[in-house]
Amino acid sequence: MNVPVQSDQVLLDRYLSGDRNAISRLIERHSRRVRDYIRMMVKDGDVAEDIFQETFIKAVRVIDERRYADSGKFLSWVLRIAHNQVIDYFRAQRQNKTVTEAEAGYDVLGTLRFAEKTVEDDLVRTQIERDVRALIELLPEEQREVVMMRYFSGLSFKEIAENTDVSINTALGRMRYALINLRRMIKEKNMVLC
Repeated sequence: MNVPVQSDQVLLDRYLSGDRNAISRLIERHSRRVRDYIRMMVKDGDVAEDIFQETFIKAVRVIDERRYADSGKFLSWVLRIAHNQVIDYFRAQRQNKTVTEAEAGYDVLGTLRFAEKTVEDDLVRTQIERDVRALIELLPEEQREVVMMRYFSGLSFKEIAENTDVSINTALGRMRYALINLRRMIKEKNMVLC
């Protein structure tokens, strides 16, 4: 006798109604894809397993807090959490990536900044750019406009002032407030942008 396969949403509803086994079945259903994705990114089985565990701990926590809104894309949502966990891992690794003179055989200023860029570096850089752009979108329009002109168009403050029909001091002031607001948002969201 074939037992019909329950959808992700049915398993989530059952879990939230008290059936603790439902979440285990849901995790088991998607574990291979999530595990494979993480392994492909970090290329280390032990690290991948740790990230896998953290991914589902975070997912279950969000579900328990009833902050997950199902849109029929549970796997995509969990893969996004896994992706963010991988990014966090690489950020932490980058911050700790130093060598001693003895290890290098000579002084390389104590860092590996001079090494070739890796896939992980590109992944972290891309995520940081996305995070920063998302924060910029939250700025008031006048501040967002100055930031975009300065950092993405490379305009001088004189050119910004001319394009926005304000004084240079006003353009500088808007930039100052934009940077203050960005720092505040980064701190509030506990973001690491390095």
